[in-house]
Order: sequence, then C-alpha cells, then structure tokens
Amino acid sequence: MSVTANNPFQHLVEPLDPKDPKQQFYNLSKLGDPRYDRLPFSIRVLLESAVRNCDEFLVKRSDVESILNWKQTQTETVEVPFRPARVILQDFTGVPAVVDFAAMRDAVMQLGGDPEKINPVCPADLVIDHSIQVDFNRKSDSLQKNQDLEFDRNRERFQFLKWGSKAFRNMRIIPPGSGIVHQVNLEYLARVVFNYDGYVYPDSLVGTDSHTTMIDGLGVLGWGVGGIEAEAVMLGQPISMVLPEVVGYKLSGTPDTLITSTDIVLTVTKHLRQVGVVGKFVEFFGPGVAQLSIADRATIANMCPEYGATAAFFPVDDVSIKYLEQTGREAEQLAYITKYLKAVAMFRDYNDVSQDPDFTQVVELDLTTVVPCCSGPKRPQDRIAVSDMKKDFETCLGAKQGFKGFQVPPERHSTTVPFQFNGKEYTLSHGSVVIAAITSCTNTSNPSVMLGAGLLAKKAIECGLSVKPYIKTSLSPGSGVVTYYLKESGVMDFLSQLGFEVVGYGCMTCIGNSGPLPEPVVEAITQGDLVAAGVLSGNRNFEGRVHPNTRANYLASPPLVIAYAIAGTVRIDFEKEPIAINSEGKEIFLRDIWPTRQEIQEVERTYVIPSMFKEVYEKIEKVNERWNSLVAPSDKLYTWDPKSTYIKSPPFFKDLTMNLQPPKSIIDAYVLLNLGDSVTTDHISPAGNIARNSSAARYLTNRGLTHRDYNSYGSRRGNDAIMARGTFANIRLFNKFLNKQAPQTIHLPTGDTLDVFDAAERYQLSGVPLLVLAGKEYGSGSSRDWAAKGPFLLGIKAVIAESYERIHRSNLVGMGVIPLEYLPADTADSLGLTGRERYTIIIPTQLTPRMIVDVKLDTGKTFQVRMRFDTDVELAYFHHGGILNYMIRKMSKH
Repeated sequence: MSVTANNPFQHLVEPLDPKDPKQQFYNLSKLGDPRYDRLPFSIRVLLESAVRNCDEFLVKRSDVESILNWKQTQTETVEVPFRPARVILQDFTGVPAVVDFAAMRDAVMQLGGDPEKINPVCPADLVIDHSIQVDFNRKSDSLQKNQDLEFDRNRERFQFLKWGSKAFRNMRIIPPGSGIVHQVNLEYLARVVFNYDGYVYPDSLVGTDSHTTMIDGLGVLGWGVGGIEAEAVMLGQPISMVLPEVVGYKLSGTPDTLITSTDIVLTVTKHLRQVGVVGKFVEFFGPGVAQLSIADRATIANMCPEYGATAAFFPVDDVSIKYLEQTGREAEQLAYITKYLKAVAMFRDYNDVSQDPDFTQVVELDLTTVVPCCSGPKRPQDRIAVSDMKKDFETCLGAKQGFKGFQVPPERHSTTVPFQFNGKEYTLSHGSVVIAAITSCTNTSNPSVMLGAGLLAKKAIECGLSVKPYIKTSLSPGSGVVTYYLKESGVMDFLSQLGFEVVGYGCMTCIGNSGPLPEPVVEAITQGDLVAAGVLSGNRNFEGRVHPNTRANYLASPPLVIAYAIAGTVRIDFEKEPIAINSEGKEIFLRDIWPTRQEIQEVERTYVIPSMFKEVYEKIEKVNERWNSLVAPSDKLYTWDPKSTYIKSPPFFKDLTMNLQPPKSIIDAYVLLNLGDSVTTDHISPAGNIARNSSAARYLTNRGLTHRDYNSYGSRRGNDAIMARGTFANIRLFNKFLNKQAPQTIHLPTGDTLDVFDAAERYQLSGVPLLVLAGKEYGSGSSRDWAAKGPFLLGIKAVIAESYERIHRSNLVGMGVIPLEYLPADTADSLGLTGRERYTIIIPTQLTPRMIVDVKLDTGKTFQVRMRFDTDVELAYFHHGGILNYMIRKMSKH
C-alpha cells in the first residue's frame, strides 16, 4: 500500500535523513506548485496519497491535478480516488465483514478463481468492544460478571473472528475487555506517520464506525464508511469520493474554568448543524485550538457525525507530539513524525496566521461564550443550557410528538407512581432519571472530564450525598488506562460509593447495551406511561436507542451525569435549586461540589503518565485469558455450521455469474414503508435487544432458544436470517401508514397490519418489488451496513427521500439499492403522495452520475427524481449489483 510501480511522481522521492536512505518519502514541496501551500491541511493528506499511489490506472496524474486545483473546483463536482493507509473495525461491523470475506472466498472459488485473492492488502485492526452489556452494576464484581456473560453469549462470534485473524493476512484483532475502538485507536493504534516498506507517509484511515472521526483530533485524517465500502478498501480498492468543500472553523478565546470539553462539543455540534456541513470536511484553526488538549480535540472530532461533516480535522502541532509522548510512544517515532510533517508542510502552529490555508468558508466560535449544557431529549444536535434544562423538559413534555415533544396531556404532567424497591418505597414521575451512564468513546478518552467526575463524586460523598439505588448507574471506560488513573488518583472509591462501578470496557449504554432495568422500575414507568430519563456521556440519544423505557435521553459530561443521578431528575434548575439535601438537613448545591479546571489539571498532571499507557498496551493482545484459550479452525475456507444462529453464509452471491445484466426499470412497486424526517440507522436496523414479540424472536424460538439467549441484534449481524427479520424492527419507528410508532406496516393488497418482515415476505412471494418513501436525513446516525443489507433482503429496490446521510447513501449504493432524491422543490406532501400508489421508476440503459429519472404512478401522475449515484465508480458498482459482486468478478478473472 505504500508505493506504486511506474509512478510518474517518482522524482519527488528522497530520503528523510540523507544519512539513512532506508526512510524515503514523497516530498510534495518539490512539486514547486504555489497552490500546495494554500491547500487546507486535510486536503494535503488526500494529495500525498494520490501522489504516492499514482499508477495511471486506479489513481491518475489528472487526479493529482484535480486535488492541487482544489480551490478552483469548489463550484464543480470533482471525483477523486483516496487510498487510506489502514482500516479500523469494531466487532458489530467486523463480524459481517469477515462473514462477507468468507462468503466471497466461496464465490470466487465457484467462479473458478483463487479464493486466497480475497485477502486484506490494506492493514486492518478489529477491536472487540460492542458486545458487552450492563447486566450487572453497582457491585465490585460487576466487571467480571459482565465479561463472563459477554464471552458465554458471544463465544461463537469470537471463535469466528479468531478464525478470521488466522485465515486472512493483515488483520489484527484486539480481544474483548481491551477498550473502545476509538480510544484504543487514539492511545495505541494511531501511527500519525506510517513507516512501512521503506517509506514514511501520513497515517490515514477509514473505519466501519461513524465515530472513526475521533482520530482526526490527533491529526490523523479518518472518517466512517459503510462496512461494504471498507471491505473493498481492505481488498485494495481506493475510495471514490467527491473532492470536499472544507469549512475552516476558527476557535478563539479561553473557556471558563467550569466548562468541560463536552460543553464545547455540544455547542460546536449545534452551531455546525446550523451552518450546514453535510458532505464537507471541517478543519479547525486559530489560537483557541492551542488552548485545547488532544483529548479535548478528539472529543470535538468524535461528534463529527452528529454535526454531519465527513471529517473534523485538527492538524498535528506541538500539543499532538506531547500527547504521543504522554501515551508512551517511542522517542525515535516522535522524531521522524515531526521531521516528516515539517518537511511536507503538514505541521501546524495554530498561533501563526501565515500558515492559515484557504477555506471554502470560515465560521468562528469564541470559547468564552460556551456555557454548561446537555443535548436532548431525542437528538444530539438539540443543545440545552443546563440552566434551561428544567424549563425545556417541561416544554417538551406537552409539545406535539416530535424531536422536542412527547405530547403528554397537561393534566398528566404531575403524574407520580409509587413503587417498592429492595423493601423501600420510592416515587417516579416524568423526568425521573433511571439510567445514569458514564460511557462512550466521546468522553471516557478524556482524562479531564473523567477526573472531573471523580473529583465531583469525592466532594459529593464528603457532603453526605448519595444516588437512589434503583437508578441504573454504570462506568464503562474506553481503556484500562482510565481505571488505572482513577484508582491511582484516589477517586475510584468515591465513584463506587455513588454506584458508578466499572462494568466493562466497551461501548455499552451508548449503543443500547444498557441491559435490563429493575422490574419494579419498568412496571412503574409503564403504569404511569411516564417519560423517564436516561443521562449518559455518549454521542447518540435517538429514540429507542439507549433503552426502550427511557423516552427522554440526554447527552452530558461525566460530571453532569453524576449530578443528575444524585438529583434523581432532569426537572431541576441547578442554579436555583439544591441538588439534594444531605442527612443533616443541609441544602447542597451543584456549585458546592463542582471541581474547577485548575483542580482537575493538577490531578491530571500528577497521575496521567506515560508508564500507565505502556503497561496497559504492552499486554493488550495477550491479557484476556479466555480469548487466548479459545480454539478456532485454521482452514482457509470457512466451514459453515447450519445449526448456528450467529454465523450464516449470506445469500448475497447466490447465482452470481461473470456476466453483467443490463439495468432494469422498477415496475409497479408497492411502498413498504412511508416514513418522515431523520429516520436513523437505529430505526432501520436496531443494534439493541430483540423484543420477545418480534419476527427475529420467533425465528430464534423456533430454533430452541429462550429469551435470555437472544442476545442483541448487533451481536447477531453474522446471521442474515435474523438481521432481515430485525430490519425496521425498532419499536420507535413512525410509519405514516399506521400514524403511530410501531415496527409494523400495512400490506397494501390485503390491508393487513403486519410486522415489517412478514409484510415484505408476502410481497416477495408475489414477486412484487418494493420501495421506501422518506423525508430529510434518511439513514442518519451510526454507520451500519445492515441498514442497507436488510432492506436489500426485504426486496426493497429503491428509496425515495428528500436527503440522505452520507455513509448510508454509500451503503445503499454498495448493495445495489437505488437512492433516489426528490428534486429541490418537491416532497411527498407537495406531490400529494400517499404511499398507497404503485410506482414505476424508469431506469435508462445509459446512466450518468446524478441523472434525473421519471417516476410514474398507477394514478397517472408522474414526477422526476435524482438518482444519487454520485460518481462513475458508483454506477459501475450498480451495474454489477453492488460493490461486493464487483470485487468478486474482479478477483475471479484469470
């Protein structure tokens, strides 16, 4: 991956050190092109990759010219290839990727090719972090019990992954219990500058998780892609991307001493949502950046998907190098990183305005204006100042059902429900906190907010405060380093006393692995039809994601998670009301226990040290004894077990031949679902628990499993039969056909209301194609390839939406499902579409990117839509029936 034969830019190669010819690099400064020094730093990374990989086939000299000409191409759609240095995966997306590779090997062999050609040529790291659930909490043995259960539930998946690590070259697996993928990437896997095969070049990556962007905070360009696209990259295919606009985000000022990085990122998220950065890079600059630690920058970069950008880049500076030193990287590595980046003008001094490049647009944030805040109750971009939380929740309670409304009648706003828990009586009401989770890569990678939470816990205990025992509290750090410094600094005991025991190292509550709530709590919520609250230090709070029984979910900094847990409700104004009254009857306010930035920094300087990182990461691949003892087969072709409910050979390549079929029009399709705005990938393909009354549950029950063995949808992504049944199975899915939230639809020919899978199955038996109608931002949220694979298996041929989230659109393309977009003035409502019509979509034989096609209804009405195949490469994938079919045919050629 490092260098290409017959490269027309070979004359740029020179040794990094004249005394050591073993380390060579492409010196972009020798291009002698004044345009280079005006390029945004993120675009320089794309340029270097194009120069180094130029072979006049996959990457052409004209692509290099297009990137150099970035400023002049802002008004055009210019397609360029990008070959990242590596790929990163987590296990929810990694298992289906390895399943696809195993099935592709079978398909290549059936077509007469060499199955071992299906092998990653681009280095890939897979971190197992999505499987662990919060089954046990508040006990000192919770961590061990949760990890044991994780292994018992997922043994089959883990065995399969271990087979993959042996069967495929260039694939490293980080075992369960190590941490969250993005924090492990930041603290351990990131190279910043690659030193491979005699060449040095910028580290860059794509990942099968949308929060891959977190690594941008360290100056490593990376973003999330669909699992299907990542598989092609691993097999040596460049990503085809539209050369992006780059929004310069200028930071100035110094934040108030009470402000956390979480407050800053929630402010940035709301601001950039308003600016509109979908499909663009955001690059941070200005003197305010120098005020932020790498952990702070990584927090801001992490939530890039929530503000809609492709990447959120902080070029490398002295602070980045100090972080690499703090996290235990070797002095020799730091030397060549600095030397190389300075040689190619990719090293940044944020106080030097002469280094500021050209941007498409510049927006600014004065950090002194940031106030403590949360986001919710249903979307990460809906920021609320902490001082407004009580008022905002009460407004949402009565507001019309929507992103900021629960439509609770006024007479029920004061409903209370008493219940018994562990022999004592408690009361729940609207806004009662029932989940308080310090979780997620967004925040647990940041020592300042984690130590801030610990210091707040210490002061709370000293003031005699506690957390009610029915609240499900948990602490799931992103790596073992966090536990190390929390213990060494003496704050872990105080967190434990408040119920925040370490429950596991993984994503846990943030991805919906929150585990069950106590039965009396669930009964009280159900009895009163209460809008109960979850508060988490995560990055996503879409309806139905965190837990089915928490309808309001708020993103908050770790110290605020503890504060709301102590208060027991989100209906509190911390500035005017005490957080609690202690056992002596004294009113304690949040300001009495909130630590200052100076206090936190002093503890951080003393206890977050390089030796901790070295000690934890030196043994990361060997420390899990159960993983080490796991026996897996070593055959190059996988032997599928027909009895397995976790791993199944997918039907994607059934009947695949070497011959291409011309594209066909979609004739007389029915609409399976009629959806509104902001339908997330959680709505389309949930990752959380499998409901007892669902199609997937019936499938598992028929195979002899009981409810306790169902596990989650995310853990079963290696089995297409379950994932097809889990498609559109989110209980919070709002389907206009039903005018209510339910994982159901109407089978239009009969009028029967059925689970979505059962309706699709009926249509398929009749040989009828299907469509989905949707509004704005279809497919927002997590990068989830099953949100495209599932609809494909249901027989959905196309989606018509007002707009798409970037990764989901590319996933649909990757599966051969056509993403269609209404023309700018049109919506389903303006066109008078009910979804009960039958749709014919005329697909011409000669297709061009972003072309307009006709849609004809059985009512006689016609309208036009744009076909969102944005590049020629995407059209090639469509002609092959998807990207994986394309790769199989390519690999099967003799």
